[in-house]
Amino acid sequence: MVTERSGAERRRDADGDGCVFCRIAAGTAPATTVYEDDTLCAFLDIRPIARGHTLVIPKRHAGTLDDLDTALGTRLFSLGHRLAKALRRSALGADGANLLLNDGRSAFQTVHHVHLHVVPRHNGDIRTFTTGFLFRGRVGRRPDPAATAAAIRAGLDRLDAEAPTTPSDTEDKEPHA
Repeated sequence: MVTERSGAERRRDADGDGCVFCRIAAGTAPATTVYEDDTLCAFLDIRPIARGHTLVIPKRHAGTLDDLDTALGTRLFSLGHRLAKALRRSALGADGANLLLNDGRSAFQTVHHVHLHVVPRHNGDIRTFTTGFLFRGRVGRRPDPAATAAAIRAGLDRLDAEAPTTPSDTEDKEPHA
């Protein structure tokens, strides 16, 4: 397999040494956590494109999709789906969401630990979204992260309280912490 990173980078990151997301998952680096279970963690992006921009990561280090177990990848995207639905039910009032995973340097992956971006969207937000994308949290107001995370967790609670609409909704349901 051809990779874009040097052998030294791959060896260092194989077990997550030096990986900020591994430190967040281990609880040794700060983050505003929205969801956590034994294998996944979701937390607010420190440079959000929009209020509520959340990252979903596997706790076990995987630098790229090639390193990620398929079953764990399925769980990662399932949680991203649930968070997108929770954003619509939260006080953030999202009308939709972008789910994005940058895989490798050529795809603009800047932290080499697989992570799924869940970015809330609002009708007519193209200007604020574009500004957020270009400046990544460096301009504009900075909403309270604790209040934002609490709003998303409340959206998850509302989602959990809804009756499942299809059999797959009950199979895919991830309990949140």
